[in-house]
Amino acid sequence: MNRIDRLYALAEELRAAGPRGRTARQLAARFEVSVRTIERDLSALGQAGVPLATKQGRTGGYSVDRSMSLPPLNFTAREAMAVAVALSRSEHVLFARDSRTALQKIVAAMPPRDLDEARTAAAKVRLLVQPVPAPDGQIAEQIWRAVRDNQVLRIEYTDVGGIGTEREVEPQHVVVGPNGSYLTAWCHLRQEDRVFRMDRITRAERTATPPSRPLATGDLQVDGYETKLPDAALRPEDLFPTPT
Repeated sequence: MNRIDRLYALAEELRAAGPRGRTARQLAARFEVSVRTIERDLSALGQAGVPLATKQGRTGGYSVDRSMSLPPLNFTAREAMAVAVALSRSEHVLFARDSRTALQKIVAAMPPRDLDEARTAAAKVRLLVQPVPAPDGQIAEQIWRAVRDNQVLRIEYTDVGGIGTEREVEPQHVVVGPNGSYLTAWCHLRQEDRVFRMDRITRAERTATPPSRPLATGDLQVDGYETKLPDAALRPEDLFPTPT
């Protein structure tokens, strides 16, 4: 997490904690940095106008006004439960932290009565999930950035037979499936589209090589599966007909 993202997440963490607040040591453990780094970040937030409050003593720590970063949200208990269920279905390493902070924002903005109702309802739901091999977090992040920015990757890959190769690939999609996560890419070594299990990629680094293939635009075709497109959830305007 870069510093800008950490500062924003730090403010949200404190706002969600409410009057109880968090100690610098708790925040350092949460964000996997030193206490000194957290103290510098808190100083920067204060200088930027974030209304921080400090409390001395054994139970002391830092807190922030809950209303400073979110406008009022009108999530119903059922809506909050639906989001919690949806996020719980996938704990992919690429999205786990962002899923947590997204749900944290919803929870922090809800009235206590609706939140209690959502928690009671969610306790009645159970999800069956199949454990799958998880890719290395840092490698997955490098892969994702290359996919997002259309950059060529140099990877070390170990196939199902245990044979390792180094190759340059032009990423197309990150594919999250029930049996693991994959990278689809044009492979310079094989000169064709290939699919790579992300947990078998042992090293990934972006290169300065310009991509030579057009971006893939077609939907994936995998026997026995349907392809879901998450970007559709970010286009609520498509739910309504266009006026003629």
